[in-house]
Amino acid sequence: MIIYLNGQYVKEEEARLSPFDHGFLYGIGVFETFRLYEGKPFLLDWHMDRLYSALEQLKIELELTKSEVLAILDRLLQLNQPPNLDAKIRLNISAGSGESGLFPEVYKNPGVMVMMNPFQPASVPAEKEGVILQVRRNTPEGPFRLKSHHFLNNLYGKRELGHDAAKEGIFLTEGGDVAEGIISNIFWKKDRCVYTPSLATGILGGVTRRYVIERLADKGIEVIQGVYPLEELLSADEAWMTNSVQGIVPFRRIGSTEFPGKAGNLSKRLQEAYTNDRTAAKDYI
Repeated sequence: MIIYLNGQYVKEEEARLSPFDHGFLYGIGVFETFRLYEGKPFLLDWHMDRLYSALEQLKIELELTKSEVLAILDRLLQLNQPPNLDAKIRLNISAGSGESGLFPEVYKNPGVMVMMNPFQPASVPAEKEGVILQVRRNTPEGPFRLKSHHFLNNLYGKRELGHDAAKEGIFLTEGGDVAEGIISNIFWKKDRCVYTPSLATGILGGVTRRYVIERLADKGIEVIQGVYPLEELLSADEAWMTNSVQGIVPFRRIGSTEFPGKAGNLSKRLQEAYTNDRTAAKDYI
């Protein structure tokens, strides 16, 4: 595949990064992952908002507009020609090269990399099994969790879960409350309300999480964000996970507790809204 790296379009095997990049040396970098649906991204403004917020936290100076990102994506589509123009995108910003050692100055020469991989929509399971992980969710390094290069906690969770695409590992906090999935946010419905862990638990503020919260509000359905013990999730009427690559995927089981899965009424309605909004001529936002 051809990737974008610091203003150049290069074959992935020819891409070179500096060994002095602080994104490699110290994990100082962030990324956004999202899908292209027939060549078009969905909710890109929200991904860019989250990216800018993270860059500000890390003191990484970067002027990268949505128009510039769209131009890079269009060129990568021309060069790579993924089937049906369906692709998974990773937009990665590293701190860039610097002297050895941590320093508080602003990073003024970040590295920008955009990777495009073909994506088969049929690879997304219609429903998943949730597995409660023994490894606990770590706390954020700063005031809120960034989608950063610091992914070791997620790796430990993935090693515990294994490679079954039909399963998602669910982290609990150190106190035993529901946090998030390895690569997802978690929602559940009980009676007439929808619940999801608060950002105060240290979870990532997912873009699709934001979409679901706002879309449910449009439908007049209350979403309560809070701190919930595992028992609250397991007593729900239905539950689902969200992320920007797989969208909205319902759970058929979490641990030994059965859920409606793809037959769940509310998760099915959300999936339909998500599909309608992303296929509309104008972006949802």
